[in-house]
Amino acid sequence: MEFGINAREKNGDIYYSVIWSPLAVADRREINAKVPSIAGIYEIYWMDETKRLRMFNVGQTHYGGLRSELRRLTDPELCGDLKTRKILEDNEIWYRYAPSDSSANMADVIWFFMSVYCPENPPVDHSGRYKKIFLSESGPDRLTWVQ
Repeated sequence: MEFGINAREKNGDIYYSVIWSPLAVADRREINAKVPSIAGIYEIYWMDETKRLRMFNVGQTHYGGLRSELRRLTDPELCGDLKTRKILEDNEIWYRYAPSDSSANMADVIWFFMSVYCPENPPVDHSGRYKKIFLSESGPDRLTWVQ
């Protein structure tokens, strides 16, 4: 399965398909060995005491790529924020990613996710290229997460 973001435009609307990488436990050696150093989107989760994944972070990266961003965001030694460091130290951290070479497509996809997660006030803007944005997701893992 090829991970990434596919886009299909129709009548001024855009239909994105996000194909995620397999979920993986955040380990600096594994991230260095397996995650590509290319642009893309990512989701980071932490495992709670009931063995449910909780959304921790969602975003996009350009410079330095997915490898360095996932390393930076999941390694407590690289984290400057004390609250975030505590979450990273005390919990099992998981991640997945989808590469993309289009900044505008990543902006649309991240906006879509944030408009679902924070419908009253998405903290990011979409690219402004389309009337409506539609999105479907798939990946090798069956994922249910808790907010």
